[in-house]
Amino acid sequence: MSSLIFYTNPMSRGQIARWALEEAGAAYEQRIVEYGPDMKGEAYRAVNPMGKVPAIVHDGRVVTECAAICAYLADAFPETGLAPLPGERADYYRWMFFGAGPLEQAITNRSMGWEGPEDKQAMLGYGHFDLVVDALAGWLDSRDYICGDRFTAADVYVGAQVDWGLMFGTLPDRPAFSAYAERLRARPAYIRAKAIDNELIAAASPEGADA
Repeated sequence: MSSLIFYTNPMSRGQIARWALEEAGAAYEQRIVEYGPDMKGEAYRAVNPMGKVPAIVHDGRVVTECAAICAYLADAFPETGLAPLPGERADYYRWMFFGAGPLEQAITNRSMGWEGPEDKQAMLGYGHFDLVVDALAGWLDSRDYICGDRFTAADVYVGAQVDWGLMFGTLPDRPAFSAYAERLRARPAYIRAKAIDNELIAAASPEGADA
C-alpha cells in the first residue's frame, strides 16, 4: 500500500508543497515540524539534513525542495495532468528552473538589500532584479499559464512565487502577474490548501490557543 508523509510548518514554503499535494489529489499523512529544536533535531534531520521544511516521504523515498516536490508529484500522479505533455516540456522545465534559480535568488537578494554592482552582475547568474522581473512578466503577458493555456505543476511553483511576491510586495504589481495570480487563486486545490494552512496558523496563534 502506498504511503506519503508530508513534513511541513504552515508558516513556511510548505504551503507550496501542500498546494501541489492538493492539486495531485494525493492522500497524505501530515506531520507538523516546529521551528527550533524540532526542525533542527536529529529525528527530522534524518529526513532532511538541511533541517528545513517541506519534505515528503513517498513509499520510503525522500523528496525535498519545493520545485522538486512539485515536479515529483506531477510524475507520481500522472492521472492529474500536472506533468508536461511532450510539446510543453521545454517551457515547463525552463520556467520551473527559472523560478527555483534566478527568480528566487533575485527576490531573496533584493529583500536582503543586496544589489550586485553593475560590473559584477554577470557573476550573479541572473543579472539584476529588473531583468528577472521583465523576463517572467514578458512570458506571462500573452499566456494564461506557464505552458500556455493549460495548468501544470510549473504553475504551482512559479505561481506561488508570484502569489507571495504580490502579497508581500517583493514583486512589482505588473498586470501580467496580477492576472496570473487571480487565475491561480480561483483553483479549488489552492483554496483547499490555503484553508488548511490558515486554520493551522490560527490554531497556533495565542488567540487560537485560547479559543
